[in-house]
Amino acid sequence: MTDILLILSDTQLMSLLTSAGFIIVGLFAAIFLDNIIKKIIGIAFIEEGANLFIIALGYKSGGVVPIIMPGMSQEWFAANSAYPLPQALVLTSIVIGASTLAVMLAISMVLYKKYGTLSASEILGDRKTKNVANEMGGTDE
Repeated sequence: MTDILLILSDTQLMSLLTSAGFIIVGLFAAIFLDNIIKKIIGIAFIEEGANLFIIALGYKSGGVVPIIMPGMSQEWFAANSAYPLPQALVLTSIVIGASTLAVMLAISMVLYKKYGTLSASEILGDRKTKNVANEMGGTDE
């Protein structure tokens, strides 16, 4: 029981497992779901999982914010501050991710106006999916 509590109390390990969970859920949504909006949400999950993974790699237990304050010695600061590069990379990634998310949603709006649906199989004209739908009682358009 104490081994489980030690694993759960390890912040870096839990962050890495959570990021893996985000990436797995995102991959499932992007690959297996038919709705384009759900695929976009899955891609956003992959992005956030990657961001959390990068932040978790830069985590330092007991570390301080990498901003030198008046009165801090440079040796103590160098030994105790967190690594700032992952934070900068993730901040940039968040801005780029918000932009690409907006573009993906705008493209999905254009697709909906053109095709009247957000089903990827219908937009791509996937005959196999349409045949399965017809066998289950759907109508052919």
